[in-house]
Amino acid sequence: MAPFAPHALIRGARLRPGAAPVDLRLREGGIAEIGEHLTTAGAEVHDAGGALAVPGLWDAHVHFGQWAAMSRRVDVADTASPEEVTARVARHLDVERPAPGTVVQGFGWRVAGWDRLPSTAELDAVAGDRPVVLISGDCHAGWLSSAAFRALGLPVHEGHLDEDEWFPIYQRLADLPEDPAVVRGSLESAMRAAAAKGVVGVADMEFEAGRLEWPQRTAAGLDLLRVRPATYPEGLDDTIAAGVRTGDVLDETGLVTMGPLKVITDGSLNTRTAWCCEPFVTDDDLGDPHGKSTVGPEELTGLLRRAHAHGLDGAVHAIGDQALLDALDAYAASGARGTIEHAQLVRMEALQRFADLGLVASVQPAHLLDDRDSTEALWPDRLERCFALRSMTQAGIPLRLGSDAPVSPLDPWLAMSAAVHRSADEREPWAPEQAITPREALLASTDGVTQLAVGAPADVVLLAEDPCPSGLSGTAEQAAHLRATRVLATFVGGRLTHSA
Repeated sequence: MAPFAPHALIRGARLRPGAAPVDLRLREGGIAEIGEHLTTAGAEVHDAGGALAVPGLWDAHVHFGQWAAMSRRVDVADTASPEEVTARVARHLDVERPAPGTVVQGFGWRVAGWDRLPSTAELDAVAGDRPVVLISGDCHAGWLSSAAFRALGLPVHEGHLDEDEWFPIYQRLADLPEDPAVVRGSLESAMRAAAAKGVVGVADMEFEAGRLEWPQRTAAGLDLLRVRPATYPEGLDDTIAAGVRTGDVLDETGLVTMGPLKVITDGSLNTRTAWCCEPFVTDDDLGDPHGKSTVGPEELTGLLRRAHAHGLDGAVHAIGDQALLDALDAYAASGARGTIEHAQLVRMEALQRFADLGLVASVQPAHLLDDRDSTEALWPDRLERCFALRSMTQAGIPLRLGSDAPVSPLDPWLAMSAAVHRSADEREPWAPEQAITPREALLASTDGVTQLAVGAPADVVLLAEDPCPSGLSGTAEQAAHLRATRVLATFVGGRLTHSA
């Protein structure tokens, strides 16, 4: 399939609710003409039937390979104890009976709220000689059977691993044996599901060498999305040696462009490893009550300075407020540009500096749905500074919404609704003063493209209804309306990637 339609025409679309229908001519990947009753000669015609046309949606933070792998993993989310997790693993092994040597992977357990930590021995009791790898719901920890450690050529570790001990193992999961056809099928299914949500592109923060992997995938026909793969510090030397800069096209389709240098500087809330100014509120005796700084300010500054010198933007993972302050210092000292990834807990007095540095806040609003209870337990004294989307917007910080899939689903409508209502159940929204409007949430989901215009990319989504109508009674109704928005068609570069 060609990556871009050489000449397509969307006929009868509305650029604003209530506006007269117009035609959009899409040629060689861009919007070439907008007007009424455009000629159709030589064009592939798509009848919009009066649907609302909006810029294509982006997910600004995805681990795409891990998201695709969810269809191949045991679901151990919503478990209240290690015993519940091992029971699910035992049930999977009994029902599915995986072939000998097959690595069984699971996803979703969260140690926050458990009354004890898991052990390798209890996982071995149900896994036996089968390799089992269980990834935490925030991807910051792993729980492995002894056979899994042996399959990876590693000494057996008693108990779960987090942060610096875990991430090198996490990066190697792709090396474990899996059926290539099944892997490809899961990638294709994940891409089709994203297109069905109106997604035209993703910023891929996967640990693999995406600048090498993604061109191979698009060449093999996995070409329904635009992709910006990041590199991590481990791949920085090779990326610089290759002469690749942020924004450079990496494949023949033009769908894959180089992303940023991603640096993880602290942990997460649920593993109680986010790097914070004040200690976590807990009765447990934490070795690091303020969390963990995994890359210190001096090292981070050096990495960003080197990346900037070679044309690479930065993408700095900072969940705790001290991690955010360190990241701002590093950006200022290095002169680099880029994003703060997550910005989950902020210092209000630092937001103007955040804005003045020209940085973007790449945030994942759906996390606030999953993290509400943990936040109330571990950060009860700083709730008003968590997911501070309104305060960041008022400070002039551009927002880009994402999912961090598989931590939350790759679903921009879920992210938008969470940003608007800030509750997923019957409870009132938490820190409702930090909500943003549906229109702001939509604009934060389009990669900075504010309207469809001549010269813009031919990345277009047709919607059955206005996702941001006036007159809805409150944020709960607005959020429900966003989540119910129907995507009729998605175009990437003028090529139809989804049709309802």
